Amino acid sequence: MFSSLELIILLLGSSVILVSIMRNAKLPPMIAYFLVGLLLGPSVLSILPDSEANRHLVEFGIVFLMFTIGLEFNLPTLNSMRGILFGVGLAQVGITLFLSTVFSMAMGLSLIDGFIIGAAITMSSTAIVSKILMERLDLNTRHGKLSIGILLFQDLAVIPVLIIIATFGSPDLNIVQSFIIVTLKAAFLFSLLFWIGKPIMNFWFGIIARQKSSELFVLNVLMVTLLFSYITNHSGLSYALGAFMAGMLISETHYRYQVESDIAPFRDILLGLFFISVGMMLNLNILYENFAIIIGLLVVLIFFKSFLIALLIKIFNYEAGVGIRTGVILAHAGEFSFVILSLAQQEKILNDLVLQITLSVSLLSMLVAPFIIQINGKIARKLSKSYLKNNIKNIQKVEELGKSFKDHVILCGFGRSGQYLARFLQEEKIAYIAIDIDMTRVNDAAIAGENVVYGDASRFEVLNAAGISTARGLIVTYADDRASEKVLRVIRSHNKTIPIIVRTMDETGLDKLKSAGANEVVPEVLEGSLMLASHALVIFNIPLWRVIKRIREFRESKYQIFRGYFTGVSDEGELSSQHQFHSIEIKKNSFINGMSLNELPLELYKLKIHHLRRPNMLEDIEPRNDLVLNNGDVVVLLGQSDDIKDFERYSRSGIQK
Repeated sequence: MFSSLELIILLLGSSVILVSIMRNAKLPPMIAYFLVGLLLGPSVLSILPDSEANRHLVEFGIVFLMFTIGLEFNLPTLNSMRGILFGVGLAQVGITLFLSTVFSMAMGLSLIDGFIIGAAITMSSTAIVSKILMERLDLNTRHGKLSIGILLFQDLAVIPVLIIIATFGSPDLNIVQSFIIVTLKAAFLFSLLFWIGKPIMNFWFGIIARQKSSELFVLNVLMVTLLFSYITNHSGLSYALGAFMAGMLISETHYRYQVESDIAPFRDILLGLFFISVGMMLNLNILYENFAIIIGLLVVLIFFKSFLIALLIKIFNYEAGVGIRTGVILAHAGEFSFVILSLAQQEKILNDLVLQITLSVSLLSMLVAPFIIQINGKIARKLSKSYLKNNIKNIQKVEELGKSFKDHVILCGFGRSGQYLARFLQEEKIAYIAIDIDMTRVNDAAIAGENVVYGDASRFEVLNAAGISTARGLIVTYADDRASEKVLRVIRSHNKTIPIIVRTMDETGLDKLKSAGANEVVPEVLEGSLMLASHALVIFNIPLWRVIKRIREFRESKYQIFRGYFTGVSDEGELSSQHQFHSIEIKKNSFINGMSLNELPLELYKLKIHHLRRPNMLEDIEPRNDLVLNNGDVVVLLGQSDDIKDFERYSRSGIQK
């Protein structure tokens, strides 16, 4: 018998080893947690006890998963994707639930069993799909947007599904009565909380944020999440519903991104425990005895979901190949499949054999998902001749247009920035070809006479067709630095000499884009600040030649004067990779009081000292290695938010990261 400490060490050690193996194999970490639960659980080594305390701890994992999903469901996002969400997404969930329930009943199972199986296989993995699409830079493609839209609706559909499953376990009332009562309670709570909750939440989080304590902020998030969970549970609903409500409310405040960052470590640890508990649920004997059936059902699941989603997307007037790609991407089960099965087990409303088979099929589908998703394009081109022909036709169209141009400019992206730039080029009688992957935009602009074609600029055959060998230059107008970097690396692997200008939002991506092969990088925010400053100086009667000279100096210095800024509450949504200024005042009991600047471990924290201020001195002090810090000095640091926080902790206590 293991002690509690020995069990914790065993769990942590097993998790660390297996998560490392899964990451090296490019598989989701949740698979590692499943294996830990399976190996240490009752099915293999019987080391982990299936105790009531462990089950309660697992519930917190579900709570924080639902809280994170709630954070994603801000109303503007839902509104912008309503066509996909309530079109393809609603149809996919509804039809999958209906057909799987009918099929299960035809196989001799009950209506409740069929509904739970259908609900489990309807879901797909948001974590797996979003990670792979992000790595492949496919989030902004048609199949990427459709996949994310359907996933969002699936996540949203979990709430009524969990409510319905909870009513199945009610001993006193029939299903219809239970569902009506629970739905009315949920509707009342949602209405009440969103009517009075949003202003209260903004006010309360504002008070907490002004204390400038990260520990207090995290404690407050935990308190709010658990308080909402308690309220809904006390009202006869689930813990998960309260956490979802809390996430939705906080997503409407200024503090959403900070909350998401702070809650991530707790969520990941508790979710790890949840997936370990799912691994403990798996019975290897049943898996072995029914292996052929499970493999057969796995194949049926992948083909059924792929076919249904592809068919629905075709019905909603998308290209067949796009539908096939989306169907292949979403053909597996997801994290919420296990939440649904876990709740069904807790309510004791699902036959154990059926539970084990559904659990095994869901788990195996997630294991094969990363490999299938990687080849979704090949499958679409193989199955849909029209999709392959369209790809060839698109390249031919680009080639036809490209042949008629020489000494032209290629624009990658024809959004607002690309279109404004095209107008400047037209004014100077410079020919251009624009490449964009938004079919609606391409069609509208092409009809209007613009030289724009549909294509993926990260594919060299498209760029080659656009005449990159005879072009005078190429301009990447994307707002996404990772997409721009992909285009740069593709171009530079074939063409080392063509001049490339890249747009970026701020100074964050300057160095990375330069090293990827850009000749010039234009940071939009910094250029906007330069224009604002130049107009101001001219109005303040500064000679125009001097203004132009200043702007040229700033550009030649690679915008050094604009590196870093002081952040505030309104900057909560900014990227953590932004370079920021932060002031640290040296107190009498500060660890670094009396140190010279060259003794500070600035390189360890990737920070620079921008300047110093001393009491009773009007001028800023340039940092020198021999300068000794004294009580009352103010050190202005330049670096990233997390590094600054770590250094600030070191300056107080002397504890290095």
